[in-house]
Amino acid sequence: MASQTLQLITPHRAASFPAADRVDFSLGRLAVRTRRLSGGLREGVLLVELVAGDTKVFVLPDRGLGIWKIVADGVELGWQSPVHGPVHPRFVPLAEASGLGWLEGFDELVVRCGLVSNGAPDVDASGRVRHGLHGRIANLPAHHLDVTLDESAGTITLTGAVDETRFLVQSLRMTTSLTIHADRHRVSWTDSVKNLSDRPTTMQMLYHVNFGPPLLGPGAEVVAAVEELAPRDAAAAGDVPTWNRYVTPQGGRGEQVHFARLRADAAGQASALLVGPDGRNAASLSWRTDTLPCFTLWKNQGGLADGYVTGLEPGTNYPNARSFEEAQSRVVPLASGASIRFDLAIEHFSGAAIDAERHRIAVVGKPVIHPQPMVGWSPV
Repeated sequence: MASQTLQLITPHRAASFPAADRVDFSLGRLAVRTRRLSGGLREGVLLVELVAGDTKVFVLPDRGLGIWKIVADGVELGWQSPVHGPVHPRFVPLAEASGLGWLEGFDELVVRCGLVSNGAPDVDASGRVRHGLHGRIANLPAHHLDVTLDESAGTITLTGAVDETRFLVQSLRMTTSLTIHADRHRVSWTDSVKNLSDRPTTMQMLYHVNFGPPLLGPGAEVVAAVEELAPRDAAAAGDVPTWNRYVTPQGGRGEQVHFARLRADAAGQASALLVGPDGRNAASLSWRTDTLPCFTLWKNQGGLADGYVTGLEPGTNYPNARSFEEAQSRVVPLASGASIRFDLAIEHFSGAAIDAERHRIAVVGKPVIHPQPMVGWSPV
């Protein structure tokens, strides 16, 4: 059986090697397709479709190698944003004075937030925005991308790199390796962030993993081994008794956010399982807690037209303003040449496999649930 590597974007400091805009290659049960989208805010976006068995993954090299959607066994994982994306970064006003311009491109299943800052807008005493919402990495293009199809292993592996560099400020490189399997509805990836500068620096990372219908709906449930949980703010305090359950979409309902620490298993991994309202489909997100110790649950249960969505968000910190998180020592120091690695996976489950995953995640002991925001976790 064969293995084939396709170079889609080739890096070279002295020349420009454009992306392969039109690729349609298959090897047994594996396939890779690329195309440039056109029309509206999508104009010019490169979309990479990976197919392994009945799993499809749509990757966006122009948007920090984010995952737009996953289709597993016919079930679409993602959400319906009122922003009709995927949006080309040139249409996202990151420098907007409010610090909220990032929201104009928010559309994906998996959005990386970082690398310098990953939380709320950070504003200084004069009102100047130091760091905008969720950072810049999701709107930066990959400068390297290749895909390897391995028919004997039944896998496709995509590797790529994105730099977040500002002259005299920082030089960070995120290298990604993402793998899908023909015989399993699982998408795993490893991100390595390296400090390319001769100076030490600090960084943050948060994975904004977003699900809407059909997995989200009234009666949907999050299953996780929570050690400790607190609402982010007063708006979420009333939701604490039902923090892991969802209600019918309601126009005008505000978002509710909870901060938590999850218990890792013997392999050092934590998991959060979103079980759909009918109990027939579910998706899990797993990650290593040694490098992603903080977990945020975002519940946006407004009207369907406004983006009915929930976010499962492991991070190096909680998504508060960077200055607050830095004061709590929740930034990652990187010496010159040093790097940090993040390992995550999304998997779709159905039928009896959902109960097995519930049992795997189940933990003995009662979690500590705080009824009000916690000092040190939230800027209260």
